[in-house]
Amino acid sequence: MVRFAGIISLNLAIFNLLPIPALDGGRLLMIGLEKIVGRKRVAKVEKYVNAVGMFLLLALLIGVTVKDLFFN
Repeated sequence: MVRFAGIISLNLAIFNLLPIPALDGGRLLMIGLEKIVGRKRVAKVEKYVNAVGMFLLLALLIGVTVKDLFFN
C-alpha cells in the first residue's frame, strides 16, 4: 500500500511539473521566459495564460470522464 501511494505521489509530482499553464511547471516556464527575455512579466498576460491553461485542464478532465462513462 505504501508503494502504491508513493507511485501515485511521484506521478502527481511529474504531472505538476509539466509546462502547462495553471500548474507549477507553467509557472517555472514563465519565470524562465522572464530570465531569457530580460524583462518583468506582465501580470495581466500571465493571468490570461493561466486561465486558458486551467480551462484546457478542466476540458481534459471532463472529456476523460465522459469517455469513461459513456464509451466504455
